[in-house]
Amino acid sequence: MHPLLLALALAAADAGTGLRSEGAVDWQSQTLKATGSGAPDMRSLSPAQARLGAEKAAQLDAFRNLIGQARGIHISAGKTVGDAMAQDEVKGRVEGVVRGFKVVKKRYYSDQGVEMDVEVPLSGIAQAVLDPATAPAETVPAKATEGRYSGLVVDAHGLGVQPVLAPRLLDGSGKVLYGAEVMGPEKRKEAVPARYYKSVEQAVRSTPLGGAPLVVKATKAQGSDLILADAEARALDQLSANALSEGRVAIVP
Repeated sequence: MHPLLLALALAAADAGTGLRSEGAVDWQSQTLKATGSGAPDMRSLSPAQARLGAEKAAQLDAFRNLIGQARGIHISAGKTVGDAMAQDEVKGRVEGVVRGFKVVKKRYYSDQGVEMDVEVPLSGIAQAVLDPATAPAETVPAKATEGRYSGLVVDAHGLGVQPVLAPRLLDGSGKVLYGAEVMGPEKRKEAVPARYYKSVEQAVRSTPLGGAPLVVKATKAQGSDLILADAEARALDQLSANALSEGRVAIVP
């Protein structure tokens, strides 16, 4: 058979039986997504039993795919979730979070095969790998003011940064203006410090930022830390009191 025809035939076969694996990190919705597939056990005594076995296989496949995706997520510029999972305690926490995945869609096939789309919140992964007791002493607390801006968009275009679970904003002297430690403990359970968008325009229109975000430009990057010039750092005083504590921050890499 011609190689192209063979590839198409294999793809069609996979689509029919659900035998394919996918996954992705959605930094806008802050979710880790994957697809799990399960083929029926041909030794089953009934179609119902075969489908039940296929569902269990799909769940196991989804778990495996989520773990594989999670390992590649960067915590900071030089450290991944996979690196952190070298510690048995962290590995156990990450696997525990992933086991609680949510099934968002199922597809059933005529051969009793099953395919399911699943997701896990990135906040759960972050909680599993970040030490909640770690908070830089020089962190600048958010000011309790009623500013004019509902959230923050950091334009980091051209600085070569990548999405990470624990980004930080620093001023020119190295003081931490924003990071996971600025968010309230309850909010850290719901979200990671920043969402990532492809453009400033897309970020500004983002519902989670509250409708009227402040846009600042980062001057440089130090690993996964973004540095703001003095004027940009002072502009953060115009944020509403809960903009940073609730993690209403977007970064455009």
